[in-house]
Amino acid sequence: MSFLIGLAAGGFGGFLGIGGGIIMIPLMVHFFDLQQREAHATSLAALVVTGVIGTITYALHGSIDYVAAVLITVPAIGTARAGALCCHRMTDWKLRRFLGGFLLFVVAVMLTKAYLVPVHAPLAGWGRIAALLGIGLFTGFISGMLGVGGGSIMIPGMVLIIAMTQICAQGTSLLSMIPIGATGAWTHWQLGNVRRDILPGLFGGIMAGSLAGATVAQYMPDALLKGAFCVLLVWLGLRYLRSRAPTGGDIAPSGN
Repeated sequence: MSFLIGLAAGGFGGFLGIGGGIIMIPLMVHFFDLQQREAHATSLAALVVTGVIGTITYALHGSIDYVAAVLITVPAIGTARAGALCCHRMTDWKLRRFLGGFLLFVVAVMLTKAYLVPVHAPLAGWGRIAALLGIGLFTGFISGMLGVGGGSIMIPGMVLIIAMTQICAQGTSLLSMIPIGATGAWTHWQLGNVRRDILPGLFGGIMAGSLAGATVAQYMPDALLKGAFCVLLVWLGLRYLRSRAPTGGDIAPSGN
């Protein structure tokens, strides 16, 4: 089952250019009965593989801004750890609410992705550096807390604020995802949140799904699949946003 979950996540990620965490997390909670923070942590560990595969592909085509990737990654490493620690201390119902809001944000980005244009002339010098550092600070925390790669935040930020091309923003985002995801995943690993027994299956499924999804994307229109996927995310997002505290009270997780 873990291989199939990874296959679905990798396939959607390769086809639509999104992170697989938003697919893996609900499926792992449903089929493996994981706690919400365990699903977030395990997803983040698996997404490092997605970042490696995607980065190699974009690097071969020269579609990565390495300086921008470093400027995003440096602050994000610190905030990714903070986000993972925050995730560990939050109750499941609160994590579901945050995830629900993020899913609706992803839908908005997907529907407007083709229309993203810079809001001003390309930034340069210290302005560009400050913008990239700010993107990294925010992305790292969200990635560590929600178990996602952060591309849905990084890519619009680089396109709209930095005036980077869409293709270069995607490649830069994938490269940054590797150290950001690894930092958050390692923190979760130390806290005992990563389900190590299902990681091998997720890795294999993601690798196969990413290659298949990226290949299919070259030969068929994505309007129908993207529409159905957005409907699914809206349904999940609204469902998670309605999560309520258990009747027994808001009990914080035990542990570190």
